[in-house]
Formats: sequence, structure tokens, C-alpha cells
Amino acid sequence: MRVKYEDMVNEFKRVLAKYGFTEENAADAAGIFAQNSLAGVYSHGLNRFPRVIEYLKKGEIDPQVTAGCEMAMGAFERWNGHRGFGPLNAKKAMDRAVELAKQYGIGVVALGNNNHWMRGGSYGWQAADQGCIGICWSNTQPNMPAWGGVDKKIGNNPFIMAIPRSNGEHVVIDCAVSQFSYGKMKDCRLKGTQLPVPGGYDTKGNLTTDPAEIEKSWRVLPMGYWKGSGISIALDLIATVLSNGNSVHTIGTFGDEVGLTQVMIAIDPSKANTPELTDRIVTDIVSDVKSSVPEKEGGQVLYPGEPELIAIRDNRENGIPVVEEKWNEVLAM
Repeated sequence: MRVKYEDMVNEFKRVLAKYGFTEENAADAAGIFAQNSLAGVYSHGLNRFPRVIEYLKKGEIDPQVTAGCEMAMGAFERWNGHRGFGPLNAKKAMDRAVELAKQYGIGVVALGNNNHWMRGGSYGWQAADQGCIGICWSNTQPNMPAWGGVDKKIGNNPFIMAIPRSNGEHVVIDCAVSQFSYGKMKDCRLKGTQLPVPGGYDTKGNLTTDPAEIEKSWRVLPMGYWKGSGISIALDLIATVLSNGNSVHTIGTFGDEVGLTQVMIAIDPSKANTPELTDRIVTDIVSDVKSSVPEKEGGQVLYPGEPELIAIRDNRENGIPVVEEKWNEVLAM
């Protein structure tokens, strides 16, 4: 089943308006969710929407508050999200980081006490659309064992890097520091498919490609094994130090995944390069990567961000694929 992008936006907007969002914020938030599905990141679009509504019902998200600056020191600012709606707060913080970058060459906004930002890649694309390199990450509740352990101590803290091109075909890497995000595993489970490579352990301690088994054990595999574990810990440390917000450990005491800590960094390459020079550098590197000999006959090597661009074109033309159960759930709200 496929749904038009505009229809998805309108349904999301209708529901969010019922839960206390202003007309403008409901439209902006609905756009963020629908754009995630449009880009093929279904796990953080339609599939995540019902969970957010549950958080609104429980009062874990306050749709009436917005993030604000608490401390400003040149190119660095510390913000408080006041547990408002995560994606809108994150968007506002990245816009401010870009403003700072246009002034200083680099801008950093540490956003504490925010809620889940949905797809972190949104804010990388957002910075790139404004001509900036974007680097951002968020911590999470404890949902992954540290390397060598079996109990949940660290987060699969999503990390994003975006490099702009003036034609909009930006290079954007958006990844959890687990082999697969829980959203991706849920998406595979709903579709009845296995993971392409082992993503964690089953309840008997064996590596598995079965997303349902990994969800039962909560033993997801850090990407790069010990390397992913170390990166997760470092990202949590940097974010918590810069924001004086909540660490993964602290978030784990809240019951629900709320009060997260995020960092938005924007760098303006036009301070040193002409747009043409930046385009040439990026295009030369991307072209070389894409000239790789494919692993399989007839295959191709894609650069980070290219799958999303392909999905956007297809989904704009043919409609966004949806899990019918999830779409009907939204229609019934």
C-alpha cells in the first residue's frame, strides 16, 4: 500500500493539532515525520508516530514549550529543551548552529533536556541545505551492552555527518552506533524480513539476524564491536559535558526515553572555499567512490545519502510505502 506525501502530512497534522500543537507547529512537526518516510526511513516516520502520540497522552512531551538558550559564549551556546517536542527543538537548535557558523565559521549548540528527535539525519540535511557541513548526535536511554558486558549500560547514540553540494545532492551519513537501530529492526520485523547481517544476540546468547530475537534479548551489537562501544561512550560524555544535561545512565532512571541530550555543530565551508571549489572537491571524491567495481554483476556502489535521494524520487512519484496496520492506526486517531 502506498500513500501520497501530502495525505500523510495532513493526517499527521490533524492528529497533532488534537494534542495541543499550534497550527504552525503541527504543520512543521507533521512535515518532519512525513519527510522521514518520504526519504525511506520508515522506522522514524509513520512507524514511530503512534509511539509519540502515546508520549503526548502520558504528558511526557509538552507541545506548548520550546527550547531556549541558557548560556552563550561566542560560537558556542547551551540550550534547554524543557522536554518539549524533540524534532522541533532539534530543528531550532540546528538553525541556530547554522546562524553561528555564518557568523563565526563554526557554530555549536548543546541541547539538553530535550525529547527524542526522531531521525537525526533530518538535521544533517537541514544544515547542508543551508550550505553548511552538519555534525550532530543524540544520546538515548541505555539500550546496548558495553563491549564485554551483557546488560544495557550504553546508548546506540545516533551520529550524523552531512557535507553540502549546491545541487542538493548532499552526502549524509546517519547511523546509530549499534549495527542496526531498534527502529530499523522493528521495521524489518513488521515486514517479516531478516537483517542482512547479524545485528545482535538471541536469548540463548547466539548471534542472529532475527530482529524479533534481538528485541527480546536487548543485546544489540555495537558497530565495529568494541569500537562502536567506545564511540557510544565518548559521544555521551561530550554531549553531557557540553550541555550539563542528562547522561545515558540518568535517562535510564526516567522510565521512558525522555530528557535526551543532543549536540548540533555547523561549519560554513564558504568561509574558506568558494561554493564551486567545495562542489568540485565533494564531487571528485564521490565520483571516485562510485567508480568502484561492484561486488555483484549489475550492482552499483552508492554514496551516503544517495539511497534517500532515490527513495524521495520514487516515493514522490508513486506514493510512500506504508505498513497498512500503522497507517490505519493513524487514520483512526
